[in-house]
Amino acid sequence: MQVQPYIFFEGRCEEALSFYKTALKAEVTMLMRYKENPEPPPAGSESCGPDVSKISGESVMHASFKVGDTDVMASDGMASGKPEFKGITLSVNPTSETEAKRMFAALAEGGQVRMPLAKTFYSPLFGMVVDKFGVSWMVNVPGEIPPK
Repeated sequence: MQVQPYIFFEGRCEEALSFYKTALKAEVTMLMRYKENPEPPPAGSESCGPDVSKISGESVMHASFKVGDTDVMASDGMASGKPEFKGITLSVNPTSETEAKRMFAALAEGGQVRMPLAKTFYSPLFGMVVDKFGVSWMVNVPGEIPPK
């Protein structure tokens, strides 16, 4: 069993995928637009939010992308234009300080640094950033925790 993040970008999914290709060297492994949906929305789905028939056919219904060994799923969701990412942070563990610095700088572009990259007792380099889409990230180069 796996637990996989599913991120709803509410209308900015394609832009986010392009950004993560550069920032995280992500590989988009699947992308399906609403217009490619082979089935009509299920009866009663209107109670889940806006009527999906009013969403642009070009909007991303479902996408998958790989960051390192992890599969992440994404969508435009209901394309409300108001994504909310509260109470969750995604953590990436680059294998070198050079890659950590590159990733952190890329994620911070247009976003907000919450904790600059710095040495900690558990990592040679750790930092926190919220990207331009509002997704919170921790960049952590794995290190050894000193014995007590």
